[in-house]
Amino acid sequence: MNYFSSNFKLGILGGGQLGKMLLTETRKFDIYTCVLDPSAEAPSKIACNEFTQGDLMDYETVVNFGKDVDVLTIEIENVNVNALETLEKQGVKVFPSSKTLKIIQNKAKQKLFYVDNNIPTANFTRFAYLSQIEDAIDNGGLHLPFVWKAAQFGYDGNGVKVVRSKADLTDLQDGECIAETLIPFKNELAVIVSRNVKGEVSTYPVVEMEFHPEANQVEYVICPARIGTKIAHKAQDIALEVSKAFNHVGLLAVEMFQTQDDQILVNEVAPRPHNSGHHTIESSFTSQFEQHLRSILDLPLGKTDNKVAAVMVNLVGAEGHSGDVIYENIEDIMAMDGVTPHIYGKRQTRPFRKMGHVTIVNEDLNEARQIAEDVKNLIKVIS
Repeated sequence: MNYFSSNFKLGILGGGQLGKMLLTETRKFDIYTCVLDPSAEAPSKIACNEFTQGDLMDYETVVNFGKDVDVLTIEIENVNVNALETLEKQGVKVFPSSKTLKIIQNKAKQKLFYVDNNIPTANFTRFAYLSQIEDAIDNGGLHLPFVWKAAQFGYDGNGVKVVRSKADLTDLQDGECIAETLIPFKNELAVIVSRNVKGEVSTYPVVEMEFHPEANQVEYVICPARIGTKIAHKAQDIALEVSKAFNHVGLLAVEMFQTQDDQILVNEVAPRPHNSGHHTIESSFTSQFEQHLRSILDLPLGKTDNKVAAVMVNLVGAEGHSGDVIYENIEDIMAMDGVTPHIYGKRQTRPFRKMGHVTIVNEDLNEARQIAEDVKNLIKVIS
């Protein structure tokens, strides 16, 4: 099929920053794109050929949008899967498939999927209601501390909380959830796997993630991860197993824990471009966004090696600031060698909202990590 400068239409559900960065690649290849997003100010709006404002969870809206495109993909998991099923039956190619998405959308189903497929993951218990957790603690069926996760619609640290006492349960939303054994891990790692329709597969180098203790959001992504070759191979092998089990087409970001005794446990996955792969725009031969396109259009996969070491810093809204955004000291960080800011196009900031990221590339990973800290201390996302 001719995708380039043709009548072919690619549909993207979601018009946030991931969509915007994906559209940089569609513009490079002159692929016609249609985007659906609930916000009139969606970052992707300026970069696509056709923009439709609408609810991603509404069945009719998604079906009506999807029936006019040849291939449909996502940049966010929270979309109507029944609509995707209908579109698949009508002959629209949907990647990731509705089947894959149905499992991944629900954290309890996702965890059961790992167990069924012998993929190593932390032990967990599934609950239909929050009140059942209290009962389980009282009768000794569940031991503190543990990690509570809402089964549906959690993102960026929302819907996840470490529960150290019964008092920690008070603010949590009711409904289906899981309680997961708290793993005293050595490292949080991630591997991005790409797989095209033909079944060709490649993995990106393992990255290491450093988290903000309060917001539960990634502060630094470090590539390559500062781990031994043996652990890196183990992490990549497990990521490939996960991709194979899902029979997934597109990108799959597999987040993992490296335990104190060097086991690798799968935490969760995202079937789309991911925060842990943003550095690839500057550091890799093929960015994750281009690779996602190559995968879903069944084109040859690109080379995933690093050209250079990289550290990525997320730019999130400063605490105590809501309103029109100002990027304080951005000129100062742009004066530094190897530093590239990416601004997502959200006019309004609020505490911990993802507003952009900065990639630091350097021949020396330790130096890149130091510059990343300087960048983080210097630039402020305020109002």
